Amino acid sequence: MNLLSAPLDALADAFGQAQQALYEGVVQPLLFALGEASAMEDAYAGTGWLLVGLIQIGLMVLLMGWLERRWPAEPLQDRQAVRVDMAYTLLHRLGLFRLVLFFTIDPLLDGLLGRLRTAGLPTLHVDALWPGVTDGALVSFLIYLLLFDFIDYWLHRAQHGWRWWWQLHALHHSQRQMTMWSDNRNHLLDDLLRDVVFVVAALGVGIGPGQFVGVIAVTQLLESLSHANTRLSFGPLLSRVLVSPRFHRLHHSIGDGHESRGPGSLGGRNFGVLFSFWDTLFRSGDFSDRVGPTGIRDQLPEHGARDYGRGFWAQQWLGLKRLFS
Repeated sequence: MNLLSAPLDALADAFGQAQQALYEGVVQPLLFALGEASAMEDAYAGTGWLLVGLIQIGLMVLLMGWLERRWPAEPLQDRQAVRVDMAYTLLHRLGLFRLVLFFTIDPLLDGLLGRLRTAGLPTLHVDALWPGVTDGALVSFLIYLLLFDFIDYWLHRAQHGWRWWWQLHALHHSQRQMTMWSDNRNHLLDDLLRDVVFVVAALGVGIGPGQFVGVIAVTQLLESLSHANTRLSFGPLLSRVLVSPRFHRLHHSIGDGHESRGPGSLGGRNFGVLFSFWDTLFRSGDFSDRVGPTGIRDQLPEHGARDYGRGFWAQQWLGLKRLFS
């Protein structure tokens, strides 16, 4: 563990310096110009999220884009649909969605947490339960990464198993041209529900702000890779541990990804977000190479040709109509 400590510390220091430079060079002058100097502390934290998003987008374009060109799973035939997914990615990864949450949901959660703390609710500090570690920071990060991925696995199963939630999550599965940009193609209410669960869990288990940013950053980046339009697999052994693009593409395949007991049923398989061993443990995994077209069965002409929307606002509106119909 000590061999990994120095590189990780150097990476954290480099990120901190870049965050400080971006904040002092761009964000802070903008706050003064807008007369919002009182928000500087929160804006500094927001600068960290912005920097994470910029790094993620850079890696996606350079590395995942190369994979999609080198080993594509299918040819792109609908670039307009991909451009809409790019808009979703920019909305989330550059912090615009998080900015809205900061002014709406966060104050409510902070108030609720304050009342619960006053009532005596303790913080668990899950990482402190691991005794005798040599490199506490790294082990702590791995513990939280596993914990939040475990939560994400069961949230994902709920999105597929609860009919009302599926009406929102179906937007994510309606993409017939899945690429590295498709991870954030979600209904905003779907994202809101998932993010509230994560924030509440973070407050409850005592993860530090820096570690929380790191866990979310790693999760988002690997989710983008798992959605990439590539035939890449991690091999027979590593694929049993980490979610590969081939493993996750089966989750998006028509029928396999959203049905468990035939047409019209709810469910699916391969719900793992980062780690595929949850699917092995809870018997929801399919590690075969059988992957067909992506999408939802009711999009097909012979099953009704349901419209999930072409543009951002149409997709959001139709999701609400499905939810309340």
